[in-house]
Amino acid sequence: MDEMGIGEFASRSRLSARALRIYDELGLLSPARVDEDSGYRFYQPGQLKQARLIASLRQLHFPLAEIKAILPLEPGQAAERVRQFWAATESKHSSLRALATYLIDELSGKRSVVYEVKTREIPERSLLCVKRNVTGEKAAWTFGKEFIALLRHYKFPQIDGHAGAFFQIFWGEVSEDSDGPIEWCRPVPTDQAEALAARCPELTLRTEPAHGEAFVPIGDSQLDGADWQVGSRSLEAWSDQQQRNVDIRLASLGLRITYLPSEVGQDTYQDFAVPFTGQVRG
Repeated sequence: MDEMGIGEFASRSRLSARALRIYDELGLLSPARVDEDSGYRFYQPGQLKQARLIASLRQLHFPLAEIKAILPLEPGQAAERVRQFWAATESKHSSLRALATYLIDELSGKRSVVYEVKTREIPERSLLCVKRNVTGEKAAWTFGKEFIALLRHYKFPQIDGHAGAFFQIFWGEVSEDSDGPIEWCRPVPTDQAEALAARCPELTLRTEPAHGEAFVPIGDSQLDGADWQVGSRSLEAWSDQQQRNVDIRLASLGLRITYLPSEVGQDTYQDFAVPFTGQVRG
């Protein structure tokens, strides 16, 4: 059986000896044999393919946990996993590119509306809500799943249209540095609101006043912090251009993402919205 020491294997795989030791500790790539007396590691030529795959995935910024999940897969399954991860990465880069472009324009004295902005009227309504401070996208996503589970458990009566869609309010930015908070809300029929609130102690009942909303349709893609920034800044720019008093700092209403049941056969439709007051002037 042909073997090579860690130095030769590192050279041929383009991985450092340090990386090989780390990958061994994590169970990604273990040596074929370890000398009992010296502790020296030996590898087989057949392991080079896996080593080079790991190196390539790391160059694409795959997390080690994701690589560990890919390695045992059949080639076709592994290829699909890489395709899905890279599609998500490209989507995130696209949103980051949009935010960078917006900031460059803004710093250069321009202010542009990146998304098409529409408006709608929202009547006074009763909301069942839960509010929490969360740090980072992962924690925000987990909080959202918990809220969806509550909705499925209690099966509240549905109100049609935008006014009846559940939504989340961002009272502050959510990132690794900022913890929001986020509030999830579900409109319920006013005449049943108190009885429904009594059934679900996890949620708080409150009344939201009637208001207008400026919104941008965003389809069914998952939003990240960059999308949030571009969307909110687009709505600010739209407000300035339309001379409408759109107060995105309005403490009683806040920024939100609304989730609407979409056409049959499609996923949930989303839009990014901000409450406004006042009328168009001129």
